Amino acid sequence: MEIPVLKQNNYLIASIQAALCDGDLIALREKLVNLVTKNRSSGVILDVSGLDVMDSFSARIMRDITHMIRLRGSRSVIVGIQPAVAFSMVQLGLTLHGVPTALDLEEGLAYLDSGPAPPP
Repeated sequence: MEIPVLKQNNYLIASIQAALCDGDLIALREKLVNLVTKNRSSGVILDVSGLDVMDSFSARIMRDITHMIRLRGSRSVIVGIQPAVAFSMVQLGLTLHGVPTALDLEEGLAYLDSGPAPPP
């Protein structure tokens, strides 16, 4: 399943609305890193509000995406982690260490607007 990526001003927004297979997550990672470069985007929002579960592979790919984007000179934030998903992640020891998160899209945009892209 291809994830649509919207461009809003100088930001990219990827909204994941259903569980993805491993191949879809890898394709999303490649797509976002390439789009950041192509569009010279200053920020990326990963909206995971449609997910009702996040396994260790999904968490690792989300973390990898944000780190790769940072290495390209852009900021990123994951928004919309559902309470039950957050609870499960903590119980399973899955962390998004070093990855900014926000409650929703509005807070994610505010985070990206709050400052310049961090140095790689």
